[in-house]
Amino acid sequence: MNAVITAGARVSGEFAQRIGTPVKALARIGGRTLLAASIEAARQAGATRLAVVGGSEVREACAQSVDAIVAESESGAANLQRALHAWGDGAPLLYMTSDMPFIGAAAVREFVEAVPAGALALPITACSEFETRFPGAPPFGIEIGGERVVNGGVFWIPAGAASTVEQLAMGFFDARKSVARMALLLGPALCLQFALRRLTIAALEKQARRRLGFPALAIRGASPDLAYDIDTLDEYAYAAQR
Repeated sequence: MNAVITAGARVSGEFAQRIGTPVKALARIGGRTLLAASIEAARQAGATRLAVVGGSEVREACAQSVDAIVAESESGAANLQRALHAWGDGAPLLYMTSDMPFIGAAAVREFVEAVPAGALALPITACSEFETRFPGAPPFGIEIGGERVVNGGVFWIPAGAASTVEQLAMGFFDARKSVARMALLLGPALCLQFALRRLTIAALEKQARRRLGFPALAIRGASPDLAYDIDTLDEYAYAAQR
C-alpha cells in the first residue's frame, strides 16, 4: 500500500510557544510527535511505501523512517497536489494528515478495509461516539441531514484517480469543516438543499460520483481516533492532558 502524509502546516503565537516549534506536525504528545504517530499508524496498517510532504524541519525529523520526502510549498493547495502525486504510478493511495494525536494502526486498517474497490472515501464518526470517546473535548463536528458527524483526517484515493480528483479534492480539503462550502463545490442544487436544511450525506455522495465518474463515499462508523485533529491550542491542550 502506498501512503503519503502532509506535514507542512504552521502555527504561531502562543500555540507555537507552547509546542516549541512553528511546525504543527512536530508538536509532541505522549512522548512522540504528531508526525511520528501518523507514520507509525501508516506503517503498521500496511504502508510499504510512505512519503511525507514537508520542509527541512520535517525532513530532519523523519527522513530515516519514511521512503521519500516531498518538498513542501507555501500553498496548502499545492501541498495537496504534491501529496496526491507523491508516487505517480497510479496505484491506490492512503492520504493522511499529520495532526491526529490518537491515530492508531487498527483504526486506519479498519477504514481501509471498509472502502469498496474503486471508491474515493473518507471516514466519518457520529458526534455521539466522538463525545463518548473524548468527553469534554473542544467542539468538533457538523450537522447534515439531521446527522451530527465528525470527519476524519484519512482519505483513500483509488488507483488511477489522483488526476481526476485533484481539483475536487483540493476544494473539499479546504472546505472539509464547512457543509455550506462543500455544497457550493457541488453546485446550486445542493446549495439549495443545504439552505433548506435538506442536504444529506447521500446527496453529497451521489453528486460527487456524477462529477468524478466513480464512487465517492463517507465511510460511517469509523473510529473517533481518526476524527480528533489539532487545529487550535485548545485542541492541543486537551489531547496533551489525555
